Amino acid sequence: MHSRIQLRHLEAFHAVMLSGSITGAAGLLNVTQPAVSATIKHFEQRLGFTLFRRQGGRLEPSPEARALLPEVQDIFGRISGLERFSQDLAEGIQGSLSIAASSPIANAWLAKSVAEFVKTRPNVRVSLQSMDSNLIAERLLNEQVDLGVAFAPGEHQGIASLRIADAVLGCILPGTHPLAALPAITIDDLLPYPVITYVPQALLRHRLGEFLQRPLNIQLEVSTSMTGIVLAFHGAGVALVESSLLRALPIPGLVRRPLVPDIQVQSHLLWSTLRPQRTLSKMFVQHLTGGPDTEVASSDPDC
Repeated sequence: MHSRIQLRHLEAFHAVMLSGSITGAAGLLNVTQPAVSATIKHFEQRLGFTLFRRQGGRLEPSPEARALLPEVQDIFGRISGLERFSQDLAEGIQGSLSIAASSPIANAWLAKSVAEFVKTRPNVRVSLQSMDSNLIAERLLNEQVDLGVAFAPGEHQGIASLRIADAVLGCILPGTHPLAALPAITIDDLLPYPVITYVPQALLRHRLGEFLQRPLNIQLEVSTSMTGIVLAFHGAGVALVESSLLRALPIPGLVRRPLVPDIQVQSHLLWSTLRPQRTLSKMFVQHLTGGPDTEVASSDPDC
């Protein structure tokens, strides 16, 4: 049974074809001439045909050697491409990154951050998925995403977190609305007007409920901030939603007013501690937080 073709066989053959001699090949490979001769002989035995014949002090490639050369060049081209690709992966300028985030976060400042990240990395592909916060930890543990950003995620075994921002409920309304004249809007100010806010099971709706002494006239309930903002744009009421989306994507005709009292929900960056973070993930974390990627890679999972 023939032994397998080895990379050293191809290297010696390629070097002889390039240089035209054993001496030249030895110089290219930084090895001795006998080592090149022995490798070529072993390669010929493996192939079952002669690669070179001596003519006038030079090695003349056989027809089989000439036919073999394009295949060997293709292999070395692929190896060079693999080396470049591996280097790009190590430097975070090539590859893929998947992120799951709560909808208000994904549609606002996180989308802006992702856009800035890929502008300087044209060979990086990013998947940004919006979903309920309670699904994000599951996606991380199942290795369906690399990173997560969620509201008040709680504690999950195998998931580490880093607080990175606070979401703030604000009032989004048409500039022609009577409340638009106020510098800030209280919950009592909202009582006479129809309100648009999140569905009852949403975390931000729970936070709002903690501050309500009297029921608001909640006429429309939505799953995402964007839906609430569009409804406000069409005059359906005051959207009481996480307001960073309007800051990230201003809509003519709509204004944002602070809500009094200030209602905040913590946002956390999440990652799995069950597998090492890839270079690209670490680089995005550094981009997102403005700090060294090692801060996240070594953080206490119970933080």
